[in-house]
Amino acid sequence: MNQAFLDNSLWRNIYCVLAGDSAGCAARDYASGSLPGGLEWLAFAITALAIIGLVINGVLGGVIVLIWGERRLFGRFQSRTGPNRWGPFGMLTSVADAIKTMFKEDVVPADADRILFNLAPILIATPALLVFAVIPFGIGTYVADLNVGVLFIMAVTSLTTLSVLTAAWSSANRIAILSALRSVALLISYEIPMALALVGVIMLAGSLSLGQIIQAQGIPFILVQPLAFFVFFIAAMAEMARAPFDLTEAESELAAGYLNDYASMKFGLFFLAEFMAEISTSAIVTTLFLGGWKGWEPIPSHFWFSAKLILVLFVIIWFRMTLPRLRIDQVLKFAWKGLFELTLINIVVTAILIGVWPQPTTAQLWMMAAVNWPVAIISIWLVSKLLGTTNYEKTSPDSEAPVYSVATESIPKSSAYIANSVDGPSVGAVSKKGGA
Repeated sequence: MNQAFLDNSLWRNIYCVLAGDSAGCAARDYASGSLPGGLEWLAFAITALAIIGLVINGVLGGVIVLIWGERRLFGRFQSRTGPNRWGPFGMLTSVADAIKTMFKEDVVPADADRILFNLAPILIATPALLVFAVIPFGIGTYVADLNVGVLFIMAVTSLTTLSVLTAAWSSANRIAILSALRSVALLISYEIPMALALVGVIMLAGSLSLGQIIQAQGIPFILVQPLAFFVFFIAAMAEMARAPFDLTEAESELAAGYLNDYASMKFGLFFLAEFMAEISTSAIVTTLFLGGWKGWEPIPSHFWFSAKLILVLFVIIWFRMTLPRLRIDQVLKFAWKGLFELTLINIVVTAILIGVWPQPTTAQLWMMAAVNWPVAIISIWLVSKLLGTTNYEKTSPDSEAPVYSVATESIPKSSAYIANSVDGPSVGAVSKKGGA
C-alpha cells in the first residue's frame, strides 16, 4: 500500500481493519485484518467505496441541516418564527420538503433537448461534490491531498457555468436563456478576481496543496491577507449567485431563471447544488484563510474545522439578508473596475513583502499583517470612492419658469379656465369662497 494512503487516517483506519496483515499496516501495529491475505485489492475497493459514501452522505446531511438553520436564521433576521411545525423546532421541515420534491411530477417541455435537459442537473451537482475530495477536515482526514489542490478547486467550480448554460439552452425557453447569459457574464467576471485573490496565499504558503497551506498558517491568513480574503469572499458570493448577486434567478425579473422548466428531483438537484456550494465555499474559506483544522489542544481538530465552517456559513447568510440585489451593470462594474484592481494591489504588495522575508516566521507574518491591513483599508476606500455614486450638482430655480400660486386667496386669471373663452378650455378660477 502506498505510504500516502497510510498517512491518511480516514483511509488507514478502514483499510487496515480489513487488511491488517499487509506490510504497511503491520508496520503501524495493526493486528491481522478481517479479510484473508491476498485480498488487499478487495480491501482497497471496499475502503474507497466506504470513504466515498461517507463523504457524500455527510455532505447531504449537512445540506439538510443547513437548509433548516438558514430558514431559522431568516426568521430571526426578519422578526418572524421560521419553520416550527415538522419536528422539534421545525428540524424535520427540510426532510419533509425533500420527500415532497421526490413525489412531484417530472415535466419535460415538448421542445426541449431531452438528453441535455436531463444531464444539466447532474453537471451542476457533481462539481459541488468533487470539491470535498481535496478538503482536509482534520489532521490526516481527507479523501485526497493533491499537490495542485487549489487548481483542482478552481477547475471543478468553473464547470458551473457550463451546466447553467446547458440547462437554459436545452429547455428552449427565452427567459431561461436570458438568465443563462447573465450567469455566464457574472461567473466569468468573478472567476478571474477570485483566482487572482489566491495568488497571495499561494506565494506565502509556497504550495498549491491545501494541507501545506494549512501548515504554513502560523497565524490565520485572514490576518496576513485581508485584501485577498475580501476579494475572494465577495467573488465566491457572486459565484454562488447568492444575494446581492442573485441575477441568474432574479425572481422579480426572470421568475426562476434557468430553472423555469425544471420540476421534481431535477429542480431538487439544482437546489441541492446551491446549498452544497455554500458549504464547500465555507470549507474553502476555512482552509485557505482561517487556518483550517488548526486550534488549541486537546480539542479535536475536526471540531475546530466544523466551528470555523459554521461561522463562515453564518456570515454568508447574514450577508445575504442584509444587502439588496444589485443591477447587472453594477455587478460587472464592481468585478472589473473594483475587485480586479484590488487583487493586483495585493499581489504586488505580497511579492514585495516576500522579497523582504522569503521564509516568513510567525513574527514576520505578524509584521506582514501590520503592513497589509493599512494597504487593504486604503485600497478598499479608494475603490469605493471611484465606484461610488456621482455627486450631482445642486439645481437652482429657472428665473424664466412660470410661477404658480400655492395656498393663495384665488387662482390668477391667467391660469383660470373659462368655459366660454375664445382661447379654448382651461381650469376654472376657484377661490376660497368656491367661485368659478
